[in-house]
Amino acid sequence: MFTLPELKSDITVNVISDAKKSEAIRRPVEPVGKHFLHHAQRTLRNHTWSEFEKIQAEQNVKRVDESNTDPDEALFDDELADESLLEHDPRDWKTADLYAAMGLSKLRYRATENQIIKAHRKQVLKHHPDKKSASGAGLEQDGFFKIIQKAFETLTDNNKRAQYDSCDFNADVEPPKKGTEYDFFEAWGPVFAAEARFSKKKPVPTLGDLNTPKKEVEQFYSFWHRFDSWRTFEFLDEDVPDDSSNRDQKRYTERKNKAARDKKKTADNARLVKLVERAVNEDPRIKLFKEEEKKEKERKKWEREAGARAEAEAATKAAAEAKAKAEAEATASAAAKVDKKKAKEAAKAAKKKNKRIVRNAAKEAEYFGEADKAAAIEEQTGFIVDSLDDEQLVAVAEKIKADPQAAKQVLKDASQTLVDAKKLPASVLSYYL
Repeated sequence: MFTLPELKSDITVNVISDAKKSEAIRRPVEPVGKHFLHHAQRTLRNHTWSEFEKIQAEQNVKRVDESNTDPDEALFDDELADESLLEHDPRDWKTADLYAAMGLSKLRYRATENQIIKAHRKQVLKHHPDKKSASGAGLEQDGFFKIIQKAFETLTDNNKRAQYDSCDFNADVEPPKKGTEYDFFEAWGPVFAAEARFSKKKPVPTLGDLNTPKKEVEQFYSFWHRFDSWRTFEFLDEDVPDDSSNRDQKRYTERKNKAARDKKKTADNARLVKLVERAVNEDPRIKLFKEEEKKEKERKKWEREAGARAEAEAATKAAAEAKAKAEAEATASAAAKVDKKKAKEAAKAAKKKNKRIVRNAAKEAEYFGEADKAAAIEEQTGFIVDSLDDEQLVAVAEKIKADPQAAKQVLKDASQTLVDAKKLPASVLSYYL
């Protein structure tokens, strides 16, 4: 319990004096709900409350009965799948469709033992000779009841049922016809599912779909290429005589049955091989994988060729560069030779000029005022010119060019240098020494 705060005197209320109510809108209203529906049903059908409640109770009972229905009943045949079974000779019961006789033509090898027992009970209640007699039917259908009993005996024995399933060709699913348009997975999935019932190895891989990885597809076809079937075709054997006195006939029949089983087994293996090969050839995933492999090979080939092209281009470029370098070197060598030749010729010309300057120095100086010794001066000057090396010759020539009046002293110095170097004896340069 709590108390409210006291109202304060300063609390005010704002009132909108010009406010107006919204205009009224007419809308349709419909009654709904189960109670109204019950009222409408009673009114329309002119039922009283008690009559209506009785109808509802009957409907509720019907719904309860339907909810209690065995779900296996929906899997059984409502009517006999093969009416000719009613006229089938019970002595030739092996050639009859035993699953159809039991009302299991939809389930066949997928039927469980419990379903077989339920189906047998249903067929017995419907086709028992006593019931047929009570209904006024003749005894001509008693043979079918014997077939039902043989079917029950066979399908409830694991060994006998396996022998029968091995020869139950009605459970086989045929592959799609060649040349027709069809969805590969919808058409081939049931085919492989039906063939998988004969596999010794479990679990059997499924076909998959278009998005199944390549590895799983390869594993699927690898499994079927090495398929190990338990199918024996023993159910089709000719009956062996029970008379032990005729052993030869018994052995002959057994050998004959074995040869027939081996022949059927070989033919079935060949059939399965062709079936798998056709599926491989028509599988769109295999085609996609091959196209991808082809593209990958082309890509790798292009890369290899691109590498080879790059190497060839590099080799061509290197060869061009080497050629250009060789040509440049050849050109440079030729130019160097020309320059060297020119330099050599220029040096030779300069040497000649220098020799001429040194050789003519005495003459241009009028033999240093001693013309009577001109012959000796020219001879000794010639010895000097011929004995000087290039550098010495250039130095002497430069000095003479710079000061022609000092030519005699320059030649004296050169003579002394040659004598000191023992290039010339002092006796041959007596004038300058």
